Amino acid sequence: MTQSDPRNRALPNGITREVLERDELRRALALAHPGVAMLSDAQMQSSIGAMLKQRPPTVDLDAGVWVFGYGSLLWNPCVPVAEWRDVLLYGFHRDFRIRLTHGRGSADAPGLMLGLVAGGSCRGMGLRLPPDDLSHELLMIWRREMLTGVYTPRWVTLYDRDGASLPAMTFVANAAHPSFCARLDDSAVINMLATGHGMIGSAAEYLNSTVAHLDDQGIHDHRLRTLRARVNAAVAARNAEA
Repeated sequence: MTQSDPRNRALPNGITREVLERDELRRALALAHPGVAMLSDAQMQSSIGAMLKQRPPTVDLDAGVWVFGYGSLLWNPCVPVAEWRDVLLYGFHRDFRIRLTHGRGSADAPGLMLGLVAGGSCRGMGLRLPPDDLSHELLMIWRREMLTGVYTPRWVTLYDRDGASLPAMTFVANAAHPSFCARLDDSAVINMLATGHGMIGSAAEYLNSTVAHLDDQGIHDHRLRTLRARVNAAVAARNAEA
């Protein structure tokens, strides 16, 4: 397959609002990776409808919906955000448990992406989506988070710095999905993050952007910061050899 082959062409600016509105991520994945199963818009809308129906009684849709950002939603939400809050989620922690052979990985250079897995706690940001056109905005989030079914949406309770509780939607790693992997040792994680790349960018870029935006909010994830330093050193060493 040559570089000019359309299956090799990256999305020019990665995942953007325009890409989601036009459903270009689905078309690009279908062309580059025809074997990857994807949810239809009808399935996504059914999932959104079920989530809204199951919402906790304290959720007022007239005020919008809170969504928990712990990875790329921190720095590339692609939806309007009416309010951000530094929050803590109990019962889950983020880890690189999703192995990618598409998106930020390929068959030749698989990458890793964060997912929430059970145990511990996780600091991140709560994003309040405004009530205007809420179903459509949730569809935009579903198109970027739920396209391949690698996550499972669920309601959780977030706690802000003042101790206030916020019912929110989040996306946890789907342990039944073929891309889900057991926890890897750090050497394997570092290698895959340093070398993984695909049609929407590299795994190293994903890590760097996530840590940078956590740091901007004063959220210092020690493990991610350590991984960032080691991954960037590995990338630099590879570039020097090249």
